[in-house]
Amino acid sequence: MMKKKSVPASKPFLILFLCQIISALDVPLDLSQPPTITHQSPKDYIVDPRENIVIQCEAKGKPPPSFSWTRNGTHFDIDKDEQVTMKPNSGTLVINIMNGGKAEAYEGVYQCTARNERGAAISNNIVIRPSRSPLWTKEKLEPNQVREGDSLVLHCRPPVGLPPPIIFWMDNAFQRLPQSERVSQGLNGDLYFSNVQPEDTREDYICYARFNHTQTIQQKQPISVKVFSMDSLNDTIAANLSDTDIYGAKPVTERQPVLLTPTGSTSTKVELRGNVLLLECIAAGLPTPVIRWIKEGGELPANRTFFENFKKTLKIIDVSEADSGNYKCIARNTLGSVHHVISVTVKAAPYWITAPRNLVLSPGEDGTLICRANGNPKPSISWLANGVPIAIAPEDPSRKVDGDTIIFSHVQERSSAVYQCNASNEYGYLLANAFVNVLAEPPRILTPANKLYQVIADSPALLDCAYFGSPKPEIEWFKGVKGSILRGNEYVFHDNGTLEIPVAQKDSSGTYTCVARNELGKIQNEVHLEIKDPTMIIKQPEYKVVQRYGQVSFECIIKHDSTLLPTVIWLKDNHELPDDERFLVGKDNLTIMNVTDKDDGTYTCIVNTTLDSVSASAVLTVVAAPPTPAIIYARPNPPFDLELTGQLERSIELSWIPGDENNSPITHFIIEYEDGLHEPGVWHYQTEVPGTQTTVQLKLSPYVNYSFRVIAVNQIGRSQPSEPSEQYLTKSASPDENPANVQGIGSEPDNLVITWESLKGFQSNGPGLQYKVSWRQKDVDDEWTSVIVANVSKYIVSGTPTFVPYEIKVQALNDLGYAPEPSEVIGHSGEDLPMVAPGNVQVHVINSTLAKVHWDPVPLKTVRGHLQGYKVYYWKVQSLSRRSRRHVEKKILTFRGNKTFGMLPGLEPYSSYKLNVRVVNGKGEGPASPDKVFKTPEGVPSSPSFLKITNPTLDSLTLEWGSPTHPNGVLTSYILKFQPINNTHELGPLVEIRIPANESSLILKNLNYSTRYKFYFNAQTSVGSGSQITEEAVTIMDEAMASRQVDIATQGWFIGLMCAVALLILILLIVCFIRRNKGGKYPVKEKEDAHADPEIQPMKEDDGTFGEYRSLESDAEDHKPLKKGSRTPSDRTVKKEDSDDSLVDYGEGVNGQFNEDGSFIGQYSGKKEKEPAEGNESSEAPSPVNAMNSFV
Repeated sequence: MMKKKSVPASKPFLILFLCQIISALDVPLDLSQPPTITHQSPKDYIVDPRENIVIQCEAKGKPPPSFSWTRNGTHFDIDKDEQVTMKPNSGTLVINIMNGGKAEAYEGVYQCTARNERGAAISNNIVIRPSRSPLWTKEKLEPNQVREGDSLVLHCRPPVGLPPPIIFWMDNAFQRLPQSERVSQGLNGDLYFSNVQPEDTREDYICYARFNHTQTIQQKQPISVKVFSMDSLNDTIAANLSDTDIYGAKPVTERQPVLLTPTGSTSTKVELRGNVLLLECIAAGLPTPVIRWIKEGGELPANRTFFENFKKTLKIIDVSEADSGNYKCIARNTLGSVHHVISVTVKAAPYWITAPRNLVLSPGEDGTLICRANGNPKPSISWLANGVPIAIAPEDPSRKVDGDTIIFSHVQERSSAVYQCNASNEYGYLLANAFVNVLAEPPRILTPANKLYQVIADSPALLDCAYFGSPKPEIEWFKGVKGSILRGNEYVFHDNGTLEIPVAQKDSSGTYTCVARNELGKIQNEVHLEIKDPTMIIKQPEYKVVQRYGQVSFECIIKHDSTLLPTVIWLKDNHELPDDERFLVGKDNLTIMNVTDKDDGTYTCIVNTTLDSVSASAVLTVVAAPPTPAIIYARPNPPFDLELTGQLERSIELSWIPGDENNSPITHFIIEYEDGLHEPGVWHYQTEVPGTQTTVQLKLSPYVNYSFRVIAVNQIGRSQPSEPSEQYLTKSASPDENPANVQGIGSEPDNLVITWESLKGFQSNGPGLQYKVSWRQKDVDDEWTSVIVANVSKYIVSGTPTFVPYEIKVQALNDLGYAPEPSEVIGHSGEDLPMVAPGNVQVHVINSTLAKVHWDPVPLKTVRGHLQGYKVYYWKVQSLSRRSRRHVEKKILTFRGNKTFGMLPGLEPYSSYKLNVRVVNGKGEGPASPDKVFKTPEGVPSSPSFLKITNPTLDSLTLEWGSPTHPNGVLTSYILKFQPINNTHELGPLVEIRIPANESSLILKNLNYSTRYKFYFNAQTSVGSGSQITEEAVTIMDEAMASRQVDIATQGWFIGLMCAVALLILILLIVCFIRRNKGGKYPVKEKEDAHADPEIQPMKEDDGTFGEYRSLESDAEDHKPLKKGSRTPSDRTVKKEDSDDSLVDYGEGVNGQFNEDGSFIGQYSGKKEKEPAEGNESSEAPSPVNAMNSFV
């Protein structure tokens, strides 16, 4: 019933780290640098012909660059065209279309150049084309008359637009036509019927074409379809013809499948790498054929294959060259099958393998620019310098072009320039700018001095040290003013200068110094780290059950860092507490007075500081109060004599006479109403008034037939409702309010489902309630698209782009008019699975059990939905020490939000792992990145699997052991330590032996006889020693000492003495037993004594009582009472249920030795190893000497 959760304290610093990754090559803007294009319009730029054309070109540089443009390969003089202007301090062009310009006149290919004294950067070729949404050509459509069971194709043939329109079929009521395996829309927009049925008859098959750029929808003329059943067709022919071949036609017959599209048995398809491959097969037949897809000679790619349109469309996202091949669709029904083979070839526009990157060099340094791209066909690489082909550019003796690489040697300041790499083939091109900036700059640190970082203990700490210099500075970190340089697994040093402490502890607090140095100088910067105690809820709220009208309190006592100021918030069912004076929030508790049923729920205490947040929850259950014992108290009688006066359009006055209070004062009256026009028989809460008031002015709604009743309430409960008042019908009016909870969420990738909460009956204010649903694409559409629908709560907009924002509003109306203008809400069209996998997955192994994985975020446009986060799948491939594979158990870690790294804990040392990363949206997971292999370093081994000590002699012991279950690396040796233990448990000198790793046994010699030894044993790898295992063992005694002990035990006087003692103890026990059991019936007892059981006699020497009575005396010596059932059986065995004592318990283990006559020859020390378990056994050896000592 109680839950607790916490928010990771490291979140602020992780965000800081993500936001401050500054490459050391990013040149500060106060230093000279060539231009860099920072923003430009897309290569294929389709513009709205009704709006101004904005061609973007932004660049940075020092000094600030100037801009120029070419159009269709020649200089574009913007000063000669009054419709064209360039934004100040920018290269962005604005072409004024709204004041007389024509978009068609500015079609062409544009390119921007940004230039300063250090070079020139150029943009992509930007192709400007105005969008087109032509009207549908007029055509005369003949009605389609079809026999039941025949196939039918309704052609759409939309007008050719730019970009192509989205096609969908609807009826006159703007409702999408239902589709199924039998009826579906093809990729070309046509509507296909595998076989027609009588219900397909209708006159409003309408094809719509939606042009997204202009937000216009064109409608084709309605198409009429009439389906004749064979019976009706025969009747029609019989009425018009006397004789025909069709007359008397047979009923509908089943037909085997025939492909409607594509035609023939084979076809070809070319698609580009990275695009979505769509293949389609639609078949006619009766029964309706089922479509199945296979790839000849291979499998359909997992995680990238989807079936749409009732499996008639095969969709493969993010295609690659490996997806080329023959794809077969098979249409089958009960009468047969037909198939079609589509030969797919995947080509590829150029894509980067290594794009050139900016190069900052100091005079005299060397460097390279690398430009590598791939494609199908293989792209050609060409270089430009400052926008001019490098072959005709001014010569630079430090520069040498070698194919896709430019090599720079001993550069000078005049070598600064911007180089362009162009990779192109017949399917497209890539253009990248990369500058060479020759600077001589001492180091500078860009992070503010004395910056303070605060982190919760046991969370990551990230200390920033953004820097720049030329040559590139070396970065070192120190702790304290005179501290040594930081190294080791407890720190992670990032290329951007950031120092990461993966698990910050209290002793991590202090001042850290970042030092940046190159050959021109050195600079340092100090930052400060404070580690705060985590916030904890030490007394959490607990589950409570309280009676109605009682009082309840939840505690929430916290402990927090003294320097942090916590704030405590209470929630009920994850919402704010009700605005009710009964809820009292104290410093560390929440109290609810006069509890009612509606207080039932989950209460959560949330504690927030600036660095972390914790919460705990508990459930409150409200139960009925026990019956009132006093019979004289009861609920009040119902009010009576209700009267309506002062009738107005929107108000009325209600009065009544209270019933008997039944000795409990009426606290308040509840007024309810019934709407006889919309919900007869259903009563709703209207208001309540104090118990001293018997009239109330009630607000009314239009178009409601009101009846009222009153309920009296006292501390006992509620009265029965009064008799209803007379009815009062208010006049109609337009709606006062609009639907609530308007939402727009797509259920499919190409639709937008608009939902709302319908108005209640009385909220309609009049007859004819309808809704006006309006929508437009956010930041794209100017005009709203609207439909008026009946009194429903949902409308589906079809043919939308995948996951784009829409502005939505829903307005109520009735026969008398519209409600006020509704507010707008933002919704999104449907999500689809992400298209691409995260790229550039890198793994940094921090230590043998912890790794950090990085990845590049996927472009948001490819997420195609709300970004939920990223999932990292990782699994162990094999142990590097065993080389044996095992069952692969994949683990999944989810990182919420747009994170680009995460920690992988709990790894096994010295093992090989694989991982991949996937992006997740509301629809599901995207494709996995290529598997990344990484290995963990060696760690310390686990303890040896066992250690056995056998074959004890006078001066030697044999040790056997098993290798560690988890070696965690390559074993280098075993370490054996041992030391003697004397009778007072004091430890002797410690001896250490190093044993080769390939050994599994050892004989220790030259040990002392009759001596206990303690052994400590562990394994080692190159990393260090593992945990140890311990054992104890004893060497055996000298035989002469044992024989002397045996001689005493065989003396006759000693045997006689022991028998006498045993007989005396037996007599004492019998007397004690008789006295304890002696009752009031003495004659019976005397009779029993006269006829004693002959089995109750003193035991003989050989019946096993010797050892038993010695043990009893020993117990008496230890001040332990004699337990019932503690006697040892006469066969000298001790059953497990009778005693848990054993020789092992006393440290002897399996090495206890016996003499030839069965007597024990272990240690004879009177000192016990440990307290004996309850029973009749002594911790000493059962020797006659010890037996004698027990009677002294």
